[in-house]
Amino acid sequence: MKLNNIIIILFNLWMVTTQAQSPVIGLMHVRVDVVYLASDLLEGRGTGTKGEQLSTEYIQYRFKQLGLAPAGLSGSWKFPFTFKEKAHPHDTSQLNEKNAITGYNVLGKIDNGSPYTVIFGAHYDHLGLGGAGSGSLSSEQAIHNGADDNASGVAGMLAIAERLKNNTNSKSNNYLFIAFSGEEKGLFGSNAYTKDAAFDAASINYMINLDMIGRLSPDRIIAISGVGTSPAWKPLLENNAIVKGIKISATESGQGPSDHTSFYLKDIPVLHLFTGQHKDYHKPTDDAPLVNFEGILEVADLVVHIIEDKNNQGKITFQKTKDESGKRAMTFKVTMGVMPDYLYQEGGLRLDGVTEGKPAAVAGLRAGDIILKIGSKEIKDMNSYMEALGMHNKGDKVKVTYTRSGKQEEIEVVF
Repeated sequence: MKLNNIIIILFNLWMVTTQAQSPVIGLMHVRVDVVYLASDLLEGRGTGTKGEQLSTEYIQYRFKQLGLAPAGLSGSWKFPFTFKEKAHPHDTSQLNEKNAITGYNVLGKIDNGSPYTVIFGAHYDHLGLGGAGSGSLSSEQAIHNGADDNASGVAGMLAIAERLKNNTNSKSNNYLFIAFSGEEKGLFGSNAYTKDAAFDAASINYMINLDMIGRLSPDRIIAISGVGTSPAWKPLLENNAIVKGIKISATESGQGPSDHTSFYLKDIPVLHLFTGQHKDYHKPTDDAPLVNFEGILEVADLVVHIIEDKNNQGKITFQKTKDESGKRAMTFKVTMGVMPDYLYQEGGLRLDGVTEGKPAAVAGLRAGDIILKIGSKEIKDMNSYMEALGMHNKGDKVKVTYTRSGKQEEIEVVF
């Protein structure tokens, strides 16, 4: 996208925000936010790159438009952090100027004079030109625009800010909006923020994280994790509850591969919203035309509904949850190369896709199949699937029972 076109888009955005708000204008804002952040101009928004700098300028611009106050260091919009980019997982070299990367979180606040603050987070960084973490089978560099991951979350966060700025029913908390960088490289931005000496965990009521909310499907199911981090969440967000016309697929754990984990580890109640995995995850094909813009607004409305529901409850109570993923994930010696459907709850593990050349694809499994058993291990959900992987080593041959189009089948997979 040419720079002149970007300037025209920003000018039009400025014009419409001076008009009375309407659903049409709100949808236009979401479209512009995603299209700009996922444009080739930003070259995949890698942390420490020119694309990150352009992203921070845009997010600051939008925060100003919405009437937020800067909440970064020394009255600025930014919170800088520095980390070391490892050459490989076992790199033990010392931090130095050559391999140190500085990234920037962007912060804006609505101050309602409350002793407590609700934090909304959405990471804006992505994979840049690919490399580590890319799901692309090509060895050539390509821009990974990350429209769903996570331009969608940033757009949703901005839509929430717009609603709360003018919402007279939600003034019992202050609201802090943080666009994180460094998430894709290891939650570096959120980790640095929560470990800063000035961070006051006791003043934080709860944290809501938006990561990949751009693919709300026609069955209108959204995954919400962290429901077990406070007793306040369950009455509203029990598994299979219907809230604002959206079906909730709930899990309790406060830990996961996104920025809410950094806050959970500080004993802060969290929620993480996610509309599901897809075949474009971490690939150059995760582009703006595939995003459900109306769905982002529906997720934003759901979040505002949650806030309004908890508005008069004061500071909600934190409780620890069982870590359902981290310990098991460290024991994996094998992979099947499947993309699970995280929203599926009917028993077994339904596949959203399989990776070419990996054991599942080689054996003949494909998208839509539902795995019921791996070897002797019955598969009931994602957790039992991970347990099954932990039981095997490379070279093992195992019978996998699955259903396809309602018919039960059995196949041999070689890890």
